[in-house]
Amino acid sequence: MSVQQLPETLINQIAAGEVIERPASAAKELIENAIDAGATRIEIATAGGGKALLRVTDNGCGMGPDDLALAIRRHCTSKISTSLMDIRTLGFRGEALPSIGSVARLSVTSRRPGEDTGFEIGVTGGKVSPVRPAPANPGTVVEVRDLFFATPARLKFLKTERAEAGAITEVVKRMAIAFPAIRFVLSGPDRTTQEFAACGTDALARMAQVLGADFSTNSIGLDAEREGVRMTGFAGVPTFNRGNSAHQYAFVNGRPVQDKLILQAIRAAYADTVPLGRYPVAVLSLTLDPALVDVNVHPAKSDVRFRDPGLIRGLIVGGLREALQREGARASTTGAAAMASAFRPGFSPFHRPAQPARGWSADTSPSRPLSPQAPAFAEAAQQGFEAMAAPSARQDRFAPAEEAVHAHPLGAARAQIHENYIVAQTADGLVIVDQHAAHERLVYEALRQSLASRARASQMLLIPEIIDLPEEDCDRLMAHAEDFFAMGLAIERFGPGAIAVRETPAILGEVNAVGLVRQLADEIAEWDQATSLAAKLDYVAATMACHGSVRSGRRLKPEEMNALLRQMEATPGSGQCNHGRPTYIELKLADIERLFGRA
Repeated sequence: MSVQQLPETLINQIAAGEVIERPASAAKELIENAIDAGATRIEIATAGGGKALLRVTDNGCGMGPDDLALAIRRHCTSKISTSLMDIRTLGFRGEALPSIGSVARLSVTSRRPGEDTGFEIGVTGGKVSPVRPAPANPGTVVEVRDLFFATPARLKFLKTERAEAGAITEVVKRMAIAFPAIRFVLSGPDRTTQEFAACGTDALARMAQVLGADFSTNSIGLDAEREGVRMTGFAGVPTFNRGNSAHQYAFVNGRPVQDKLILQAIRAAYADTVPLGRYPVAVLSLTLDPALVDVNVHPAKSDVRFRDPGLIRGLIVGGLREALQREGARASTTGAAAMASAFRPGFSPFHRPAQPARGWSADTSPSRPLSPQAPAFAEAAQQGFEAMAAPSARQDRFAPAEEAVHAHPLGAARAQIHENYIVAQTADGLVIVDQHAAHERLVYEALRQSLASRARASQMLLIPEIIDLPEEDCDRLMAHAEDFFAMGLAIERFGPGAIAVRETPAILGEVNAVGLVRQLADEIAEWDQATSLAAKLDYVAATMACHGSVRSGRRLKPEEMNALLRQMEATPGSGQCNHGRPTYIELKLADIERLFGRA
């Protein structure tokens, strides 16, 4: 069979299989074009989950008739010229419009600002209609109908209309977070209108629009830099977590990406603070020289390759951990909200309309102490009673000086209930502490510091374990031999294709050396990092902390309770235990008053 040139329409349909996988892929490409065109307002309308209709309208720079004629041809773009080493736009391949036009009914209407007439071009299943004048507002309108009508086999692989509409929503959310100065409006008969108002340079306000208002009060600001790579953004406190990774957003030079390296680094940073099966909420933005990252890995442009992946991973893990340590004992505010919600059904007969939150003041509080001059009760016989504190046999031991309440974020201990929960008074509320969970975290952090401050003890094997491995894996392992030895694992080369294990970390006890070394070899091959050994040591430390901490059911003296509170304030990450659960819940006085219908 002789070699022959494929028809242009078939070439475009083949390309469309990579660029346009589903309606959300088309939406992503069109929104990127609008952003590159300088739009400040982008409207997305859909029908049938984007399969029947996808319309993207922007107020960007627009196109003239000559540009329209070229825009629907493959590899025609205004964004790059001759080099892929300095890409500073979202799009650059020049494949989106011709790919969409080859499998759908496409029309592009555009008008440049200041010109009197707009122009329109159409493409139906790869057949191009001539450019013609058309009424249009400044900017561009791209309308896609009957997606994949020319390749009906692709329709069988699409999900339900609701699922496809949800995927488009997710694309818009990612773009909205990346570009807070742009107003996005998402509408259509298969969805309620969703608008993300422009926030200027206030990135956190846009994140709150997308991730919910709770994210603002439960997030930590990020700003770290290493060797010319800068990471900014916001990360949720560990107890503010979710059941999947859909609330983790990553951007590289403003481009939304779904990169495995970045997601793995986020997981590693939260490894000892978020329980298995839960995922932190994070928005990370990496800024680096475009020459140090390859965005031309896949036509969809969602995958990237870094020239130095170890640098990127180290920056993310180190920056996140530093931020979490900086916040110290901070815990999620959602715990208090959930606690308040649990109380409200019982108070329904006395429910009052919600009032705006305000700071608590003893002078304005409905529950303030009665004035000695005012009648205490309506009955005259009751006026003889004076306001006094309820007697308590241990009151003097639980009532520290007033300055102690105001001097510490977690306040001063007032009581212990059910032999497990410490109630502490703060300057503007109260804190309830789970004593076992809190002390478990403190012991764990102390063990980790002890392990990090000196070489790990090792146990020598009576007979060295010989492990056969490919030669390249042996080379990678020996390159990290010094790091392993510092953690108590002693290895050496045993011929060209084998590794001899002579010592293992004593803290691990009896360990499967073969499985451990093979896992380390796999990790180094993929990430150039060996984290499993450190993770195992951290796991042992967590287990020891759980068994060595204050148990539930033990009565504590006031001095012990206050000492625990002071240690929590001084220990990074003490807002959650080793399993990711909160160690304390804080209620403000304003919240307490609302619970009793007094606010």
